[in-house]
Amino acid sequence: MPIPETQKEKINSLVKGIIEYMNLDCRVDLREESIEKNTLLVSVYVPERASFLIGKNGQNLSAIEHIVRSIILKSEKEIGTILVDVNDYRKSRSNYIIDIAKHAVMRVRNTQRAETLSPMPPHERRIVHMELASYPDIATESIGDDPQRRIIIKPYP
Repeated sequence: MPIPETQKEKINSLVKGIIEYMNLDCRVDLREESIEKNTLLVSVYVPERASFLIGKNGQNLSAIEHIVRSIILKSEKEIGTILVDVNDYRKSRSNYIIDIAKHAVMRVRNTQRAETLSPMPPHERRIVHMELASYPDIATESIGDDPQRRIIIKPYP
């Protein structure tokens, strides 16, 4: 079921308002994604100080996403997933995470010993699990508790 235009307009103006309140110029593009049902990707482009919006390891970006979702849920009964991205940070971060995982897979294949990746937030761990699911000789497992939860990549038994 597509996301109604009124809801998209509300999200667009809300995100613009939050960012303009921080004295930053921005352009906001909204696009429905086929990642999951009712997923709305909110792409924000700022000419300067993008790192301020992203924060350390994307923490500010996650906070903005949480605020937008909380405000929209007050007026809407049901809402799909809202993903906020600034200057394609999440896309480049996903590619970086996949590269790290693939290099770890090469080391695991060479040594036949398990390797543990650095702690990651849930959406990044999911990216690794999904990417490495296509490797028949590799198994992945998440261990630990948030925020120190991490992935172990090991040879398939």
